[in-house]
Amino acid sequence: MLSATSLRRGLYGVIPALLLSPSLAYADWALNMTEGVTPYSKEVYGLHMAILGVCTVIGILVFGMILVSIIKFRKSQGAVPATWHHSTAAEIIWTAIPILILVVMAFPATKALVMMEDTAHSAMTIKVTGYQWRWGYDYVEDGIEIFAGLDEASNRARQINSGIDPVSVDNYLLETDNHIVIPSGTKVRILTTAADVIHSWWVPDLGWKRDAIPGFVNESWFEVESGKEGVYRGQCAELCGKDHGFMPIVVEVVTPAAYKEWVADMKARQVASAELTQKTWTAAALQTHGRKVYEANCMSCHQADGQGIPGIFPAMAASQTLNGPLADHVNLIIQGKAGTVMTGFGPLLNDADIAALISYSTQTWGDTARVVQPAEVAELRGARRAVVSAN
Repeated sequence: MLSATSLRRGLYGVIPALLLSPSLAYADWALNMTEGVTPYSKEVYGLHMAILGVCTVIGILVFGMILVSIIKFRKSQGAVPATWHHSTAAEIIWTAIPILILVVMAFPATKALVMMEDTAHSAMTIKVTGYQWRWGYDYVEDGIEIFAGLDEASNRARQINSGIDPVSVDNYLLETDNHIVIPSGTKVRILTTAADVIHSWWVPDLGWKRDAIPGFVNESWFEVESGKEGVYRGQCAELCGKDHGFMPIVVEVVTPAAYKEWVADMKARQVASAELTQKTWTAAALQTHGRKVYEANCMSCHQADGQGIPGIFPAMAASQTLNGPLADHVNLIIQGKAGTVMTGFGPLLNDADIAALISYSTQTWGDTARVVQPAEVAELRGARRAVVSAN
C-alpha cells in the first residue's frame, strides 16, 4: 500500500506533466467574460468591468487593512487590545459607504436591464421554440420555418461504440444541421417558448440567455454590429432531458444582401419540399431517406439496431405500432406518447419525412415490408387536424 509520502511525490510529478502536455491540458485560458458582438453584450461587459474594478479596490483596501493590522498590532510588538466596545460613528460610516456604493452601481445596472427589455423598433422577429432536443425557428415576416438539431457528424461520434474519435469532428457537439441566418446591423426581436419542457436559448456572444417555457412567450432582442459577420455558437442552458447536452445553437451573421439571397433560397426549398408530398417515391428512395430521418431523430433512444435500451426505451423490432394500422403509427410520430420522453415530431417532420421513416422502420424491423407514400401521410394528418378542431 502506498504511503502518504509516496502518493504526494507521485502527484507532484503527475500534475506538472498534465499541465505541460498540450494534448491533455488543451483549453481556452481566457479569464474574463465574453465581450460579445452586440450593443447589449458590450453594455453588460462594460458594467462587469466597472463593478469588478470597484470590488477589486474594496478587496485591496479591506484585506490590506487586515494585513497591516495583523503585522503592526500583534502581541509580540507590544500591542494592547482596546477597551471600547461600541462606536456609533464607525457603524454609521461602514453602513453608509456600502449603501452609497450600491446606489452608484444601481444606475448603470438599471440602464442595462432597461436596454435588455427594449424590443421597440425591431426590424424582424423570430419565434424560437425549444423541442426535445432541437430548436425550431419561425421567421415571422419572411414566412420561413426551419428546425436545427445536432449535426450528423457529431451525432454519430457521440454514439456508444461508434468508433469515431470526437476530436476528429469539427465543432463537436456545437454544430447543427441547419444554421439560423441573421443580417448584420439589424435589430432582431426573439420570441422564446417551448413545446414540451423548459429549455434555455443561450449564445454567449449575444450577451444574454432566455428561458423557453411551455405556455409562455419570453421576449428579447439582439443586433450584431456591421463588420462582425461570422458564426456564433451556443447551447441550451437548461437541463431539459437526457439529450440536453446535444442541443446546440448556431447563429450565422451575414450581410443584408447575403441575407436576402438566403431568404430567396429558403423559400425555393420550401416550395420544393411541398412538391415532395405529391411525388410518388420508390421503395429504395424511401429506404434511403427514411434511414437518415431515423438516425437524426430516433436512433439516440431506439438505437441503431432498433433494439432500444431494455427497461428504458422500447425496441422497434416486432412492436405493435410498427405492424399495426398506419393511422396509429402516423399519430404516434406526430403527437408523441404521453408519459414518456417521446415528444411529438409533427412540427419537425414533413409528410415525406414521416412516410420515409415509417417505410424504413417497417421494412427493417417490421413483419411486413410496408411502403408508405407522402400523400397517404398528408391525408392522415389532415384527418387528424379535422378531429382535433372538432373537439
